[in-house]
Amino acid sequence: MAEFQQFTLNFGPQHPAAHGVLRLVLEMDGEVIQKADPHVGLLHRGTEKLAETKPFNQSIGYMDRLDYVSMMCNEHGYVLAIEKLLGVVPPLRAQYIRVMFDEITRILNHLLWLGCHGLDIGAMTVFLYCFREREDLMDCYEAVSGTRMHATYYRPGGVYRDLPDSMPRYRDSRWRSSAEVKRMNETREGTLLDFVEAFTDRFPGCIDEYEALLTDNRIWKQRTVNIGVVTPERAMQLGFTGPMLRGSGIAWDLRKKQPYEVYSDLDFDIPVGVNGDCYDRYLVRMEELRQSNRIIRQCVQWLRANPGPVTVDDHKLVPPSREDMKGDMESLIHHFKLFTEGYTVPAGETYAAVEHPKGEFGVYLIADGANKPFRVKVRAPGFPHLAALDDMVRGHMLPDVVAVIGTQDIVFGEIDR
Repeated sequence: MAEFQQFTLNFGPQHPAAHGVLRLVLEMDGEVIQKADPHVGLLHRGTEKLAETKPFNQSIGYMDRLDYVSMMCNEHGYVLAIEKLLGVVPPLRAQYIRVMFDEITRILNHLLWLGCHGLDIGAMTVFLYCFREREDLMDCYEAVSGTRMHATYYRPGGVYRDLPDSMPRYRDSRWRSSAEVKRMNETREGTLLDFVEAFTDRFPGCIDEYEALLTDNRIWKQRTVNIGVVTPERAMQLGFTGPMLRGSGIAWDLRKKQPYEVYSDLDFDIPVGVNGDCYDRYLVRMEELRQSNRIIRQCVQWLRANPGPVTVDDHKLVPPSREDMKGDMESLIHHFKLFTEGYTVPAGETYAAVEHPKGEFGVYLIADGANKPFRVKVRAPGFPHLAALDDMVRGHMLPDVVAVIGTQDIVFGEIDR
C-alpha cells in the first residue's frame, strides 16, 4: 500500500501542553505543519453577559476568574472603566498600592509562564524554582485580601483596605524544626511592606538563577531560536500587544504610552526584542521581571513615607467601616444598599485599558443610568495571539507547536469568555 504522508492530527484538549481546553486541528505533511486551526469554544462561560445582569460592584470578583494567573490586573481594567464613568479619582496612596500589586501580579504571571513554558519544552528544574518565589507573592495577596488568588481587592474609589501591619507566619510542626521555622519567619516579623521589600532584595538573584538554567542553554536555544518568528509589521497587523509585540521590536507599553494611575511618576524601562522569535519573547519577559521588581521597590518607598486614605470618602460607593456600621443606623443602611443594589452610574460609554502581563486588557462599558451595565465587552490580550497561531507555526515541525503555545502565554479563561 502507498504510504500516506499528509494527514490531519488532533492536538488537545487532553494534550499536556494544550493548557486545558485548547483544541488544535493540524494538517501535516509528514512532520511539517501545513495549517493549524485553533478551536475556541470548549470553555465559554458568558462572562460579559453575566456582568450585564449584576450591579457594577458585584462583577469585580468575576474579573479575577478571566485570566486566573493575573487576577488583580483584570480587576484593574474593570474598576478603571467604572471610575471613568463615575468621574471618581482614587486617593494617591490607593493608586500606589494598585501599581505595586499590578507589578506583583506581573511577576506572578511571568513566573508561572516561565515554569510552564520550560516544562512544556522539557526543562523541569525551573518550574520548581518559579513556584518557590510565587509562594511568597501569593502570601502578599492573602495578607491584603484574605485569599491567595481571586482577591477582589480593587474597588471603584480605591482598594478594599490598607496594607496590613503584620504577615502570616509559619508555626512549629512535626515536619519542620524550630530553627527552620525561625529562618522562614525572618522576613515576616514586620509589616507587609517590609516583607515585599525583603522579596525585592533577593528576587534579582532568583532571576539570575533562572537565566543560568536557560538563557545560554544549548537545548533551550535550539528549541526557541528562530521558532515562531513574527515581523514587527505582521505583529501590528495581527493585533499583538504586550511581550508578544515588544518581542518583535516595537516598544509599545500602555504604562509609558498612555500612563494610568502613577506610572508616569515611576522610573522603569521597556525591554524590546530584535528577531521576534520565541527566544526574544523569553528574554523580554525575563527583563520585565527585573523592571517590575524596580517599580515595586519605588512603590514600597513611597508607601512607607506617605500614609493616608485608600478609598474615597463616599459611602454611596465605598462601604462604611464595620465599627460605624454596627453603631450608626445611617451607615448600616448605606452598607445594605451598597451590597444589594450597588450604585447607579451616569449614562455613557467608556473604554479603559491596562498593561496586563499578557498585553492590553481593556474593558468597554456602556451604562444607561441604571445600577448594572447595559453592555460589557472585554478585550482579552490572548485572543489575537491565539488567532495568529496558524501564522506562527506554519512550516514548523510538530514539537515547535508546543514552543509557540508556550511563548504566547495563553490562558483560556480570558480568551473564551
